[in-house]
Amino acid sequence: MIKISHLSKIYKTDVVETIALSDISFEIKKGEFAAIMGPSGSGKSTLMHILGALDQPTSGTYILDNENINNLDEDKLAEIRNKKIGFVFQAYNLLPRITALQNVTLPMMYAGIAKDKRNDTAKKFLQMVGLGDRMNHAPNQLSGGQQQRVAIARALVMNPSIILADEPTGNIASVQAEEIMKIFQDLNDKGHTIIMITHESEIAYHAKRIIHIRDGKIFKDQKNGTHRKIISPKR
Repeated sequence: MIKISHLSKIYKTDVVETIALSDISFEIKKGEFAAIMGPSGSGKSTLMHILGALDQPTSGTYILDNENINNLDEDKLAEIRNKKIGFVFQAYNLLPRITALQNVTLPMMYAGIAKDKRNDTAKKFLQMVGLGDRMNHAPNQLSGGQQQRVAIARALVMNPSIILADEPTGNIASVQAEEIMKIFQDLNDKGHTIIMITHESEIAYHAKRIIHIRDGKIFKDQKNGTHRKIISPKR
């Protein structure tokens, strides 16, 4: 599904050159649950922006569903982001003045889907993440964990090729984080491809593969559950 080949990203100013990513290569197959893990400044956020078609690499290639993302114009990239990538952000990115239901319908509205179908689909996914009784609440009437569930429902409504989660538990309590990770694991068990960016080892260990990144390079790629261990929710 994803093939990254010799990808680098360099930020340049008049006085300095910063190498954010250096000659990275990896593949992610359909149905994988992979965590990209690294400390602050490691390059993982830059990689997330490139995987999400929000930024372009300086060199190298990014193939998504057999399509070279490097060759696409901004209109096509916007279409890719709306139809093939479901985003879940640390800050939720919900619009504050509309309901949970309306927030979840937004990607379908941008895609021109009829209102009745938008609402029916949004209700289905809100019920799936356990918010059937909260769909008419505004974000400020929901807990952090509930807001993240809304964001997950919104990420799913366009049936994306991948779900890209950027520090999805960073703003919520540990017990709520376990609930969010259970949702991701259930989605993966149903066949969804999930890529999660995190700096927390306890969160990364819920994935089935961890790609460790440091100083803009991959230094370890643990596959086939070799990293898995039992983690109990914090009390």
